[in-house]
Amino acid sequence: MLTYTIRRLVLSIPTLLFISLVIFLLLQLAPGDPMAQVPLTVPPEVKQKMREALGLGEPVHVQYWKWLVQFFWVEPQVLMDHWFGTSFSEGKLRVISWQTRSPVMDIVIQRMPQTLWVVGMSYIVGIMIALPIGIYSAYKQYSIFDQAGTFVSMIGFSIPPFFSGVVVIVVFSVNLGWFPSIYDTTHVVTDWNSFVVQLKQMIMPVMVLALQTTAQISRFMRASMLDNLNQDYVRTARAKGLKESVVVLVHVLRNSMIPIITVIALGVPAIFGGAIITETLFKVNGIGQLLLTALFANDLPMVMTLTFIFAILIVLFNLIADVLYGVLDPRIRYD
Repeated sequence: MLTYTIRRLVLSIPTLLFISLVIFLLLQLAPGDPMAQVPLTVPPEVKQKMREALGLGEPVHVQYWKWLVQFFWVEPQVLMDHWFGTSFSEGKLRVISWQTRSPVMDIVIQRMPQTLWVVGMSYIVGIMIALPIGIYSAYKQYSIFDQAGTFVSMIGFSIPPFFSGVVVIVVFSVNLGWFPSIYDTTHVVTDWNSFVVQLKQMIMPVMVLALQTTAQISRFMRASMLDNLNQDYVRTARAKGLKESVVVLVHVLRNSMIPIITVIALGVPAIFGGAIITETLFKVNGIGQLLLTALFANDLPMVMTLTFIFAILIVLFNLIADVLYGVLDPRIRYD
């Protein structure tokens, strides 16, 4: 397993370099000028110096190489300086946002907690609800519970977030007044009362996002459980006199979780990507809204950095899913 993991990590390096090159070349084709937002009163020679500072006056391959050096060499040094109080990155040029004229990674780190609070919590809540629903729906196939779960899942699949978000705002915020419709990103949790305020403002966006996660994973869980409940090893375990709870929750569930791991692991990068529609709807100042504003502002360094971070997370969690396959299924061996 260790040899396989190291081999996959080594192979991921050229994969990520190729992905970064494709992203960079595609964004170079995007129309627009980052200097268009500069006031007309700025002299032309000053604009030219600003272009050179942003790397706009250099060939494409030089810009790409500088971005690679800044992302893989300078930014880790900045992180080390932040953690250990060193000065390795002092005076070195970082990836600069065209829109804010500040380092991209600083903005990403500022926005990340809001996204993890809302989107990450909704993913955890969705998984915790979806797995029991999928397991029990499969065990009690065609029961009232199964039909109700199927109905709720179809609703979760069918209703888009921009509609369900508006509905919960109208019902729970406007009519009932239970929860705030706007997420306050400046709120700081210091005591129990502030924690209650944070919990209230998280409930509606978490509810909207968890509905989709629950609908997706519960259907996969149900289908996987149904596929394993009719296998020969299940009948053998029951014939040996094992308790039904042991048969279902140990033998069947362990084998059923193997395909579900892929769904859950590949959904984790979406947490860091944020939920663009939901974050915009509830005014959550997170990564999804940051990506949307960067696209509108033609902020290519910000867009490229965010999309490449998503690519890294996808490759990483693919590897994690493959390793977990071997943990759950003893028949799978990579070495």
